[in-house]
Amino acid sequence: MHLPLNALRAFEASARHLNLTRAAEELHVTQTAVSQHIRKLEDRLGKPLFRRLPRGLALTDEGQALLPVVVESFASLERALEKLGDTRPREVLTVGAVGTFAVGWLLPRLRDFQQACPFVDLRLLTHNNRVDMAGEGLDCAIRFGDGAWHGTHAERIMDAPMSVMCSPALAHGLRTAADLARQPLLRSYRTDEWAAWFEAAGAPCPVVRGAVFDSSLTLAEAAAQGAGMALLPVRMFTRELQQGRLVRPFAQELHRGAYWLTRLQSRPATDALLAFSEWLRAQARMAAEET
Repeated sequence: MHLPLNALRAFEASARHLNLTRAAEELHVTQTAVSQHIRKLEDRLGKPLFRRLPRGLALTDEGQALLPVVVESFASLERALEKLGDTRPREVLTVGAVGTFAVGWLLPRLRDFQQACPFVDLRLLTHNNRVDMAGEGLDCAIRFGDGAWHGTHAERIMDAPMSVMCSPALAHGLRTAADLARQPLLRSYRTDEWAAWFEAAGAPCPVVRGAVFDSSLTLAEAAAQGAGMALLPVRMFTRELQQGRLVRPFAQELHRGAYWLTRLQSRPATDALLAFSEWLRAQARMAAEET
């Protein structure tokens, strides 16, 4: 069955607004034209798609069944046209990212990047903040630190304040920083973090004897399973906090570094890397505005 595109567009806009006038304004046509398109579509299908109400429209069962199909079809068409309109050749971009950033921040936004930069063929490798860009064939690397890496151009992506996190069960009974002395203090390879956090909290640091982890991802999982207290970058574990697997018993934060997009100074930035960098900055700004 041949269905006219203009009629389907009129149906989709009318179904979204449930108002012919607003649909006509969006499509830059008259209300009469929208009404005629819908009537022709209904005649073609042999079924009513709307019920006309005194103050607008309501979808019939047939209209409700048709709407998601039409919406997805228009979305697929738009994506296909965007790809055809981008005449740039596909370019491989190999990115190394510290695992915490990759899982906690980048992956939830990956679909947006693919849609925004379809010419980039992204290859994502993870690391534990120790990386050899030349040896591993990376175009760039996302790292945590102070931005000072020899021979490297570093662009700040976002700050990464750290906070004490633990399972909800371990949080009971914690009132002051001194109460942490009764709990295992899980550690990362940065051995001075707990001492710095207690100093910022104005409390003496107890002897730290907790297990040591080379990744914040495994450190966070151990904390969520009740193994002890962990110092973790808050922005990378928002899902775990929202789900209630981790909680923050104290508001005190520790500012020890940021996430940076780095590349070798000896290698010029490619179009793909420039697009990735611009997208990262835009996403970081939006995330900052939401907090």
